[in-house]
Amino acid sequence: MAEFENKLRKFAENLFSIGAIKFGDYTIKLGVKTPIYIDLRVIVSYPKLIDSLADLLVEYIKKLPKFDIICGVPYAALPLAGAISVKLNIPMVMRRKEAKGYGLKKMIEGVFNQGDRCLILEDVVTSGSSILETVRDLNNVGIKCTETVVLVDREQGGIANLKEQGITMHPLLNMTHLLNYLRDANEIDDALVEKVTNYMKNTQVTLTEIKKQCLIDRLRMPYSERIDYCKNKVSAKLFKIMLEKKSNLCIAADVTAVSELLDLADQVGPHICLLKTHIDILEDFTPDVIQTLKDIAEKHNFLLFEDRKFADIGKTVQLQYNKGVYRISSWAEIVTAHSVTGNGLLDAIKGSDNDTKGVFLLAETSSAGSLINGAYTQSTIKMALQYNELVTGIVCQNPLFTEHPGLIQLTPGVQLQAGKDNLGQQYNSVEVVMQEKGADIAVVGRGITLSTDPAKSAENYKKLLWNAYLKRIE
Repeated sequence: MAEFENKLRKFAENLFSIGAIKFGDYTIKLGVKTPIYIDLRVIVSYPKLIDSLADLLVEYIKKLPKFDIICGVPYAALPLAGAISVKLNIPMVMRRKEAKGYGLKKMIEGVFNQGDRCLILEDVVTSGSSILETVRDLNNVGIKCTETVVLVDREQGGIANLKEQGITMHPLLNMTHLLNYLRDANEIDDALVEKVTNYMKNTQVTLTEIKKQCLIDRLRMPYSERIDYCKNKVSAKLFKIMLEKKSNLCIAADVTAVSELLDLADQVGPHICLLKTHIDILEDFTPDVIQTLKDIAEKHNFLLFEDRKFADIGKTVQLQYNKGVYRISSWAEIVTAHSVTGNGLLDAIKGSDNDTKGVFLLAETSSAGSLINGAYTQSTIKMALQYNELVTGIVCQNPLFTEHPGLIQLTPGVQLQAGKDNLGQQYNSVEVVMQEKGADIAVVGRGITLSTDPAKSAENYKKLLWNAYLKRIE
């Protein structure tokens, strides 16, 4: 036991010598101020330290319950998890912080089996939020998690928070031991030890605070609870319509005659939350069409959604949105836009005169061969968060922003059966779109518009989509 403690002392001194432990005024993940900052990411540049630390962890881990796989919390714990995996000859899996926008788009990488017991490795714990995020994603693919090994416990509530969620934390070092070791090595004095110790006692983080910031999962959250997270007025309004009508169905009204559009809108109106138009494909458009369309939307309580996909410089978008024969801003509460030209486009829409407006940013498409890549997708999501008072949601094919319940995922390409057409449009079934792809609203086009009874088809899709949503949140 004394020998193991001497190794811990040496480890603490090594961390201080390489600058992994700093004293000053810092802010950590949950926005909490701290006089001590521990950054173990620097150890990747010290292979001998990683090797000796891995030996220390292996000795410690052998006393714990058996496990089948190991997973390091990204990113600091990944190299250590890899080293331990090699030393123990136990498989490792990796959790991504976000799904890729290409390829298989998985959150968990590696080979595993349903029911595998996973040991989670983390570098530093304050509240336990990062571990709980990792547990959530591992649980989602059928991996069991009850144990975690932590290099340093800051003693600010992490053990209790994790225990409340069924996770036992095993800290290699806690803050008390770390401070004592550094004081014994004459690296810090009694005054600093007292300052940090008092800070820890007075700055505890509860599970309630964690859940507010880190444990949100929109895929399991009812629409009714998500309204409070909406920064955009239109998204809140849309959620209320969805709840009132028990509908998360959007119809793509891609018809070329005014009579077809108005007749379709009136037939399917009772069953939809959104009517998506391409107003510029109408061959007999006249301005008075708009008022009739607005009357139908008000009659059946759905929103008008012009799929314009703005993608020009700000000034041009401003004119396209507000002027011209269609005067889109005067009737469409929601429009679509690409993020390719940057902030100017959204600034142009934001600065328009209409009070109620929302934008769906296009992050992924349902078209085969799209040139949109993962970097573009992630940049689009960041832009949506930056403009959350304007952006209603994201058009995408995968659950890319699960921790932001105020944004709505709109997913096109939905039919009763999966498949594709001869122009590259790919279709997913209702169950796949709602339960696997993460859609909040599904867009159905030809599956309804080409039906002999659009109203009946819309009602059928409405029931299937709503039941799939209920199953997801349960």
